[in-house]
Amino acid sequence: MSDPNTPDIERFEPLPDKRPSWKGALRGAAIADGDSATPERWLEQGTVVELEPEPETERAVDPPSSPGGGFGRGVVAAVFAASLIGAIVGAAGTFAALRSSGALDSATAASASAASATTGTAAKLVIESDASTVIAAVAAVDPAVVQIVTTDSAGNTGVGSGIVYDSRGWILTNKHVVQGVASLTVRLKDDRRVPGTIYGLDTLTDLAIVKIDAVAGLAVAPIGSSSSLQVGELAIAIGSPLGIDYANSVTTGIVSALGRDISVLSDDPAVKTPTSLHGLIQTDAAINPGNSGGPLVNAAGKVVGVTTAAAPTSQGIGFAIPIDIAKPIMQQALAGEPLSRPFIGVAFATITRGLKDQNKLPLDQGAWVHAEDAAGNSIDAVVPGSPGDLAGIKTGDIITAVEGQAIDSSHQLGDVLVQYAPGRTVSVEIYRAGSYLTLKVTLGTRPTTLS
Repeated sequence: MSDPNTPDIERFEPLPDKRPSWKGALRGAAIADGDSATPERWLEQGTVVELEPEPETERAVDPPSSPGGGFGRGVVAAVFAASLIGAIVGAAGTFAALRSSGALDSATAASASAASATTGTAAKLVIESDASTVIAAVAAVDPAVVQIVTTDSAGNTGVGSGIVYDSRGWILTNKHVVQGVASLTVRLKDDRRVPGTIYGLDTLTDLAIVKIDAVAGLAVAPIGSSSSLQVGELAIAIGSPLGIDYANSVTTGIVSALGRDISVLSDDPAVKTPTSLHGLIQTDAAINPGNSGGPLVNAAGKVVGVTTAAAPTSQGIGFAIPIDIAKPIMQQALAGEPLSRPFIGVAFATITRGLKDQNKLPLDQGAWVHAEDAAGNSIDAVVPGSPGDLAGIKTGDIITAVEGQAIDSSHQLGDVLVQYAPGRTVSVEIYRAGSYLTLKVTLGTRPTTLS
């Protein structure tokens, strides 16, 4: 995504200019003068041509009407005309040379910057190098990317990545990097090695918080927002794809898709049930096992996601958890609270065109409060005594917005709710029997037994 506090900059890649049309016109003029070759003096300073005076002859002339006479004016006019033509031809040649060298493009960019500084308005056109954008973005985040080296009870070693998000030693990483380990060590960018502890594991996603003691000069990553990410924008992954010896490797790509759902198997062989992850960022930036827990960075140098998995049967497909989903547990850790996720207590289905047509629903988008048993029969979709039940949500309602955020295929109900902490009261707009209602729902704590 990009950060809302950072203004967007329109960028483009200039197309090659066509060959300028002035060459043919000037060549035609040269042929008319009897010189079929391109004059080499077009880009040189003009030479002075001395005019030989005509021999005097006896002829009758009218007296001049003013000092200088007609002959003088004619000579001056001829010299002036010659100078003007030379200036035009020279200017045309200079323009072509500057245009072909790219100097005019630089001048245009400089003029736009100067105009922006003078008027106080943002320039609409900035030409910059993609490489310089990546370099600047990496420089902003890379010092805060750490290695997490783990050891399990059998003495096996694993390596993952983490993001320092607070200078007091708070680190965001993946749950599968640290779950079930006996000990862990955090290796900083400058090769300092600090023992760490697991503060907590997320009950909903593949996220965890690790804590180390505060150390001098601990770099902190700039945290952005994933809410405004767009498909096609730059994505940069930083991590340790091949273990300890390949720390802080950088790969680049784009945001390939948003809102992806996947199931991943646990690294613990005793856990047979896969974990379902929702609302993920898909990217083609290379992501390998050691990248797990590292940052996905946008062009502005802000963390917009936490890399979590790569598709095992494909190449160039990786996933990251949006940073907005991680923010509630990051804040809970800073406040010394246990990590927890919100619970509303309703089953729902996101409305699509097919679902609408099949069930004759009245709206094109929203979350339809609905559940079915194994035989496909409708059952009560609201858990008795749950926050949704207490607020008045009923089976068959369509939830259309939460806190003003419209619910649709790009902003599904679960992905929107997960951004709020348990105990928060949110406004929920529902559609029921032709009318819109607004209910107040105080979110509960998600049971750890829910998958």
